[in-house]
Amino acid sequence: MTPTARETVLGRVRDALALAPAPRTTVPRAYRTGRTLPDDERLALLTDRLTDYRAQVHVCTADRTAETVAAVLRGRGARRIGVPAGLDERWLTAYEGEVQRDAADIPAPRLDALDAVVTASAVSCAETGTIFLDGSSDQGRRALTLVPDLHVCVVDLSSVEVGVAETVARLVPGRPTTLISGPSATSDIELERVEGVHGPRTLDVLIRTDV
Repeated sequence: MTPTARETVLGRVRDALALAPAPRTTVPRAYRTGRTLPDDERLALLTDRLTDYRAQVHVCTADRTAETVAAVLRGRGARRIGVPAGLDERWLTAYEGEVQRDAADIPAPRLDALDAVVTASAVSCAETGTIFLDGSSDQGRRALTLVPDLHVCVVDLSSVEVGVAETVARLVPGRPTTLISGPSATSDIELERVEGVHGPRTLDVLIRTDV
C-alpha cells in the first residue's frame, strides 16, 4: 500500500531524529558576569542607548525628582496621569494635574483616557538600554504601562547594571517582568517605522544619580 504524504513526511522526521546526536544533559552557562563600571560611565552608556532608541533622558538628583517629573509632564501637555498604587507620593508634589491611582478593576478604556503614566523601575541594563519593570507596587501592572501613550519612568542609577547577566541576576524569579527599550515601535513590510503600536508612543526616562 502506498504511504500517504503525511506518513512519508513523519517517517522522514523519525529517521532524522534517529540519526541526531543525543541531547546534552547540561547547558553551558559561561556568561560574562560581575562586570562593573563607574557611575559616570554607566550613566553615559545607558543614556546613549536610550537616546538611540528615541527615548528622552532627563538626569536629576533625588531632591529634584518632583520638579523634573512635573516639568516633563507639563512639557508633554499631560493633564491627567495614572500612577501605580505604591508610587512615592513625593514625586508628584509639583504636578498640578489630575492623578489617578491604579487598581486592578480599572478597565483598559479608562487607562486609554490618561495622558501619561508615571512609574518607578526595578533594574536597568546599560549595555542594551533596557529598563525592567517587575510589577512591584511602585511599577504597577503591565496594562498601566502599555495602554497610555506616554510613559515617564524613573530610574535610580544605583539600579543600573552593565550587562544582561548582571541585570537578570537582580530580578526576582516568578515576577511578571516587562522589558522596555525605548518607545514601542515596529516596522511594516516597507521598513517604515511606526511607534505606539504595542505600547507607549513616547518614553521619558528620569535617571536619578544620587540614589
